[in-house]
Amino acid sequence: MNTPAIHSETKLGLKENWQQFSLLVLVNAFVGSMVGLERTVLPLLAEDAFGVASRTAILSFIAAFGVAKALSNLFAGRASDKHGRKRVLVMGWLFGLPVPFVIMFAPSWSWIVAANILLGINQGLAWSSTVIMKIDLVGPKNRGLAMGLNEASGYIAVGLAALASGYIAARYGLGTESFYLGAVIAVVGTLLSITVIRETQGYAILEAKESVNPESEYSFATVFALTSWKNRSLFSASQAGMVNNLNDGMAWGLFPILFLASGFSIGKIGILAATYPVVWGLGQLWTGSLSDSIGRKKLIVTGMQLQAAGIFLMLFVKSFGLLLVAMGLMGIGTACVYPTLIATIGDVAHPNWRATAVGVYRLWRDSGYVVGALLVGLITDLLGTDWALGTVGGLTSLSGIVVLLMMKESLPGRKS
Repeated sequence: MNTPAIHSETKLGLKENWQQFSLLVLVNAFVGSMVGLERTVLPLLAEDAFGVASRTAILSFIAAFGVAKALSNLFAGRASDKHGRKRVLVMGWLFGLPVPFVIMFAPSWSWIVAANILLGINQGLAWSSTVIMKIDLVGPKNRGLAMGLNEASGYIAVGLAALASGYIAARYGLGTESFYLGAVIAVVGTLLSITVIRETQGYAILEAKESVNPESEYSFATVFALTSWKNRSLFSASQAGMVNNLNDGMAWGLFPILFLASGFSIGKIGILAATYPVVWGLGQLWTGSLSDSIGRKKLIVTGMQLQAAGIFLMLFVKSFGLLLVAMGLMGIGTACVYPTLIATIGDVAHPNWRATAVGVYRLWRDSGYVVGALLVGLITDLLGTDWALGTVGGLTSLSGIVVLLMMKESLPGRKS
């Protein structure tokens, strides 16, 4: 790798780099929109268009997405350290370009699964690189705010795209029309990444030079072990991220089918499906900055318990209004957790191996989609929906307790 030059005008900080930061926020909104288009329509298409009845088989598209995204996250982190961030971002979009077209012309459910492998690679490479680039630009100050803005842009876009696809499906039916928008999004996101995004690795090198931490270079195996189990805080963040995405996988794959079985129209299903990511996205505009003030650990523990409360509430309510409350609770809880976990990784990992650590964390986090799809599908097929909801709710609450007992507060000046 050619080490990027550090220019005299290279300065760390959100204010100093607001233009490039804002462009990355915009690009990440396009990344999020790609996955949002699926959240209302695709689980319903499984039965309506392809005749897939088994919940395990239906959720296979999420498992495929999760495996591809998790492994791509791992690659993205290491490749960003070795070859630069922008190359990884553009590569991610090249994998995303065919996705809407494969779904529109899919003759069987296996094509949908294949499209979601490509989508997982797109999300892993493109989203990981935008996370890493924003961490590079802002430096150690306002890291929580930066991650809040990044994740907010992505998940507000997820929610709005889910709402848009639900509206289109309600008006035109469960056909290919919902994915025309995806083709436009993929093309524009690719062009923006190629033309207006600049490489940011030089900012990480500058931060490393200014760091008082003597750690500099670790092997991949060492970083993997630290992030996965050796460092208590990094382990706590990784397991919480996995459980968080386990219940997100359930919300994505199972909830639309559950709502349809409860007699709701496609329009109302779209609203319910969109509420969770929209609240999640909007909440991160506040929670990321809040973690810079009160610390990371409190927000993570609180967020996991709020998610569990929302899931448990769904066991007892069936009305549209109360289901909106349950989805809102899940969204608020996830907003507390999502940017704060990534900020924790940024706090603990040294700038020289931080991108790799982010990749390892996101490997474990997005493995939750795989675990969630398989676990929820099997439990639903064997025991029913209530057992699936109760199991995932219990795991989510337990994960928060693990953070409470094991994580050390990573924000300087704050006690655990």
